[in-house]
Amino acid sequence: MNAQTHRTPTFWALLLGYGGLVPFVGLSLAAWLLPMEYRAAALAALLGYGATILSFLGAIHWGFTMREAPAASTRLLVWGVAPSLTAWVALLLPPGAGLWLLAAGLWACFAVDRTVYRQFGVQAWLPLRLSLTLVASFSCAAAAWSILK
Repeated sequence: MNAQTHRTPTFWALLLGYGGLVPFVGLSLAAWLLPMEYRAAALAALLGYGATILSFLGAIHWGFTMREAPAASTRLLVWGVAPSLTAWVALLLPPGAGLWLLAAGLWACFAVDRTVYRQFGVQAWLPLRLSLTLVASFSCAAAAWSILK
């Protein structure tokens, strides 16, 4: 099988990427705006969704390794599981701390991706990744702040 590498985001990648922000923004707003008895559910849903997305970001590195098997494949495989483990720990923490950990994890993934994407010639995806990281991490942080109010 000869897989095609998309060096720039496709229309569908943009649509699905930005569409994936809807739960982040919606659940963060729900944590602020819903009646008190529903806020815990919104926080739990955001924590679960954010953990899923963080795991997805790590899995991309396994895909890079399977596609091209570079010399640094062991490092990519190890890094690829780090976001999943971070997401799992976030789910074990109280919601506020878990959301802060997810926000930090999203930025850690972006920091690593800035280097790795260039190595694989897909740096044109970085502006999309930056905007998605900004909104998703801000949503997690805003929801974490809602607990303090």
